[in-house]
Parts: sequence; structure tokens; C-alpha cells
Amino acid sequence: MRFRPLVALFLLTGASAASAADLVVSAASSLTDAFQAVGKAYEAKHPGTHVVLNFAASDVLLRQIASGAPADVFASADQTAMDKAVAAKAINPATRQDFASNRLVLVVPHDSTAAIRGPADLKAASVKRVAYGDPASVPVGRYTQAALEQQGLWPAVSAKGVLAQNVRQSLDYVARGEVEAGFVFATDAAISKDKVKVVAVVPTPKPITYPMAIVAGSKQATEAAAFEAYVQSAEGRKILAGFGFEAP
Repeated sequence: MRFRPLVALFLLTGASAASAADLVVSAASSLTDAFQAVGKAYEAKHPGTHVVLNFAASDVLLRQIASGAPADVFASADQTAMDKAVAAKAINPATRQDFASNRLVLVVPHDSTAAIRGPADLKAASVKRVAYGDPASVPVGRYTQAALEQQGLWPAVSAKGVLAQNVRQSLDYVARGEVEAGFVFATDAAISKDKVKVVAVVPTPKPITYPMAIVAGSKQATEAAAFEAYVQSAEGRKILAGFGFEAP
């Protein structure tokens, strides 16, 4: 059995990074730990199948796929990125399905003594920097903007914004104490509970759901469909639940 993660800079490595026998899964950064476990479990049940995982912000992954980077399955952290994939004819829309859900949370460094109990506290003059994903390309950033706009806090918080290229970078900024607070998914906060603490669950106007689909023109469509089915199976859902993901 061979499990091979793939760096996010897929295009720079060229198509040779994945062989014709590999099943390439391009997945949102927040799925990193969960899909690594899913990939190993899938390989154990499918001897000879090599799962290659490529993690990055959902919009970045879509640009890679649209530019010809090898991929068989696209798993996004929001519906917007998948809608873009449909519009770009980058995926087979008939194979699109939601497989998980998440929550948006506000986190602070674990040793923080700042009086931050919720998004409204970010308006305080003592709060200088707030990390969140770039709304232009990162789902968690889009969820953050929508949530703060709903609360009338977006202008004040965005003025202090430190934009991250993906949700894990936002988490790292908080964990290292480079910002006073940040917005991440609940599953990301859970893997760094020794470095960050959740101070609030932030309601979002739309549910945080994860869709996946088979990439158009995939040469491993049958295997890709089997992978999708495994993610949706009782065993796959149990693995996802172990990392904090909920049913869609």
C-alpha cells in the first residue's frame, strides 16, 4: 500500500507528479487531516490503488484543474467554488454531492488574556490584527465576510484584516500569536486545541457544506466514483466525524 500526499503547488510540478494509475483527489485545506485518513483507509480496501492528495484553498484548486493539472476528484469547502467549477465545465455536475458540514468559529491564541468573547469585541482598539481567509479565493473567508456583514461588523473587522491564503494559514497566524484573533472552521480549531482556543461559534447566513464531484475528463472516473461512494459510506462518515465533520 502506498499513500502519497501532493503539495499544493501542483502546476509547478507538472503532470508527471501523478502517474496514470494514481487517483488524484484535490481537496480543500480544511480537509487535510480527515482526507489523509480517508485516503489510507480507502487504499487498504482497494489494494493497488494509489491515492494522491492535493490540498489548497478551493478556488486555487479549481484554477489548477481548469489549467489542466491532473485531478480526478474535486472536494470544495463551499458551494461557491463548486458552482464556479460547474460554470467552467471543470467537473461532471451529475456527480456533485454534499458529503460534510462544518461551523465557523472565532479563535484566539491559547494563552491570550484579551477580552474577546465574540466578533463584536474585535472592534476594540486593543485588537490590531484579525486573520481570516481571503474572501476572493478562500471559502472560510467568504463565510467570515457574510457572517460579519450580517452582524454589521464587516467594515470594522476587515480594516484590521490579515488575509490568509487558506484556512490553515489563518489558524497558524493565531497559533503563533501573530494576530489577536482569527476565523477558522471548527475542525481546524480542534486539531490545534493546545495552541488556540475557541471563544465563539459564529452563525453564518448559509450552512457550511462541503461538495465533491468527479473532474470532467478524468481518466479514473470509475475509481473516482468509488472514492466518492466510500466517503459517503458509513465507514467514510465515521472517519470524517472523528475529525469533527458533521453530516451535510
